[in-house]
Amino acid sequence: MEISQNFTIGSTNQVQTAAKKSNSDMNMDDFLKILAASLQMPSMGGSEGGSDSSMDYMSQMIQFSTIEQLQDLSESLTTTMLMTQQQQALSMIGKEATVVQDGERVTGIVEKAKFLNGYATLQINGKDYYMSSVMEVGANTQ
Repeated sequence: MEISQNFTIGSTNQVQTAAKKSNSDMNMDDFLKILAASLQMPSMGGSEGGSDSSMDYMSQMIQFSTIEQLQDLSESLTTTMLMTQQQQALSMIGKEATVVQDGERVTGIVEKAKFLNGYATLQINGKDYYMSSVMEVGANTQ
């Protein structure tokens, strides 16, 4: 398992750079520009009372805002999860742990905690394991 040497504890910069904005993504500013342009040039074939279309715009803006806030919340939760996982990995150093990877069960003392693109890994018996492989952790019995 290749471990990144330039990743610092608590940093999620490498994870966040993986989420690139595509050309199809819109932000609130883009939406407001489109809304302003459509209000300046109403459709000739639109409904007679402009109130219906303005309510549609408000409804769309509220939906867009809600989606944007959910995306921000998701990013925040991901960052929190990664930092919590890093703290857990650091607290396991020197403890006995059992991991299962590729059907193989390994028990040993956690020698090091390493970080690969923000995700914590544990070194047991000279081999690296992801935190998701941990089945059991206990005090060092030696």
